[in-house]
Amino acid sequence: MNIGEAALASGVNAKMIRYYESTGLVPAARRSVNGYRVYSSADVHTLRFVKRARDLGFSMAQIDQLLQLWQDPHRSSAEVKRVASEHITELQQKISELESMKRTLEHLAQHCHGDQRPECPIIEDLAGRE
Repeated sequence: MNIGEAALASGVNAKMIRYYESTGLVPAARRSVNGYRVYSSADVHTLRFVKRARDLGFSMAQIDQLLQLWQDPHRSSAEVKRVASEHITELQQKISELESMKRTLEHLAQHCHGDQRPECPIIEDLAGRE
């Protein structure tokens, strides 16, 4: 199948497929005689794997690790779990940071009059004034 068909079948747009190939995350597609990329069902399966991993927020480096583990029939599930556990820790940190940002913005918004006055604690905070 061509890149458009592979994109449709995998849910990964053609631009991202080319990007993944250029970074070496996925192997470069075979080329037809006229130079067009040609994808197999195995290539589409790999692209689906990458898409699902991206949907779960794994980094490109983590996806590369997971792809290598997926393709290794002698892999240790402990190694797969380690990658996932590290990602969970990173997600928890991001959640904490987002919750802190939310609390700060809620506080600032509650103290902003939201009227015609120019004074605004949101702007003052962003400008570094207290």
